[in-house]
Amino acid sequence: MFDLFGVVMISFLRSVWTWAATVSLIVLWLPFLAVVRLFDRDPALYHTGRRFRDLGALITRVNPFWNICISGRMPPDPRLPYVVVSNHQSQADIPIISRLPWEMKWVAKRELFHLPFVGWLMRLAGDIEVNRSDKRSRAMVLITAKEYLDKKCSVMFFPEGTRSRDGRVLPFTDGAFRLAIKAGAPVLPLAIDGTADALPKHDWRFSAGAPIRLKVLEPVETHGLTAADQERLREEVRSRIVRQLAQWRGVPPEAVDGLSASAASHPAD
Repeated sequence: MFDLFGVVMISFLRSVWTWAATVSLIVLWLPFLAVVRLFDRDPALYHTGRRFRDLGALITRVNPFWNICISGRMPPDPRLPYVVVSNHQSQADIPIISRLPWEMKWVAKRELFHLPFVGWLMRLAGDIEVNRSDKRSRAMVLITAKEYLDKKCSVMFFPEGTRSRDGRVLPFTDGAFRLAIKAGAPVLPLAIDGTADALPKHDWRFSAGAPIRLKVLEPVETHGLTAADQERLREEVRSRIVRQLAQWRGVPPEAVDGLSASAASHPAD
């Protein structure tokens, strides 16, 4: 009984430490980032964005619970713009993906931009706000994202639109792939796994366990593609992410694919 109590207390204290360190870093980073933004003459606010991602990376390093493994071939030129897409399991995905060594402007729901400090930092960095219930807002996202690509800065999407509840990959929305074809930019898929357990949904406590894995997959070129190829592009990128998660978990792709699970539970009449 005492051993169990000790384990629980250690986990509790580590979580308290991690949140205290995280909040402190966020508060202290705001004036620093404001100064960086003041002197950033890059049309894409590239340097401001990179310093903001440094904050995310630093947050992952003060967390004693997380064992993070990053793999894959990094883009050789950080100013070669990609439309980057990733599956989404947890809020922990954001600081972990921030450890990748290039800047990208994140498309994020408007509620995050209204948070004190975090929202202010996102605005300073030039991230892209979207009101998912407003069709005009969703259209403006693609216009703003295209402008960033033209300025040689990548953009980042979670095309599932929300965090997966069970670790399976949900259907992808079209916006990122429509943008990639229109801009002639390659799509760069990311696969991430282990974050759902590392920071469970609706729980403030961090968990220690299996390693968190992030892999940069091979880019998918869009040169010569038209709007008619959008669905095929979307499903090719999604399939690559599904296969990578399945490989990590040692299961068939159907066990990771939320569409397969949905079809199995709702057979055709």
